[in-house]
Amino acid sequence: MHRRRFVALLGGAIAPPCVAAAQQKAMPVVGFLSVFSPPTGPGEVGRGPLLQGLNQTGFVEGENMSIERRWAEGHYDRLPAMAADLVSRKVDLIVTIGGTPPALAAKNATSTIPIVFAGLGNPVGTGLVASLARPGGNITGFSNVAGELTPKRLELLCELVPQATVIALLANPDNAGKQYVRSRQAAARAKGVQLPVLMARTEDEIDTAFASLGQLQAGGLVVEADAFFNSRREQLLALASRYAVSTIYENRGFTAAGGLISYGIDNAALARQAGIYAGRILKGEKPADLPVQQPTIFELVVNLKTAKALGLTAPPLILARADEVIE
Repeated sequence: MHRRRFVALLGGAIAPPCVAAAQQKAMPVVGFLSVFSPPTGPGEVGRGPLLQGLNQTGFVEGENMSIERRWAEGHYDRLPAMAADLVSRKVDLIVTIGGTPPALAAKNATSTIPIVFAGLGNPVGTGLVASLARPGGNITGFSNVAGELTPKRLELLCELVPQATVIALLANPDNAGKQYVRSRQAAARAKGVQLPVLMARTEDEIDTAFASLGQLQAGGLVVEADAFFNSRREQLLALASRYAVSTIYENRGFTAAGGLISYGIDNAALARQAGIYAGRILKGEKPADLPVQQPTIFELVVNLKTAKALGLTAPPLILARADEVIE
């Protein structure tokens, strides 16, 4: 056989496997960017609920999908580098958990990789999406309407401690702008109370904030929804007990662990829905065509044991509206 023809035939014989390998679709990789700390159990939002949502759309981690997880552990300054790292690894999609900072970090890192956020106050106001109904671009997700919930928490605390004329707000400066503070103070004026804002981004600053409550004559404290505060739950609860201050928190995790009262959304449900969106996008849908959704169910939890320790009697109207009363 002619040498050149033999080589051509040989090349043809071995080409199909190579072509098949090149055409075989690789397992999709989901990038996960969270401002929280790594979970301590399978039920945490970065694992159980998110995976449940993905499973509903046919994606199982380790079988036909993998996840690259990044945890900022409450340190917002770590998010841009983590987002850039996920982009450099060419993930197929990024899911962000923990409000505006991780979503912004992901958006700043890529304009092409689809992004699904879970737990974000005002995606339109922060410029993440064009509108809720038609987000446009490469990002969509689920808002936690955080901006609307703080005034509601303030209102509930005013009902619980009606004698208070000063109620403090604990916020993280890394997660709170001037407009944010003004909106909270406007809500306080509407309730007829003063609202000094205490900023804390470290454990020591949290200690200092609580130590100032006496001087401020604060009759109550609203702890703003924030990933860093979530990671310091035990510290916050211990300080609220030490200073005997009536405090409202963002989720039932605080109240179940001994906090007085909480009002917020079901974060696990939000993560599950984000998982479903992620699965739909991996199957070919575009973020621009998936509307940003908002929660419709909110949880009010009251701890009567803690109320008794503080010398408070929970008003019947609050108890009647509570989704859970811990005795």
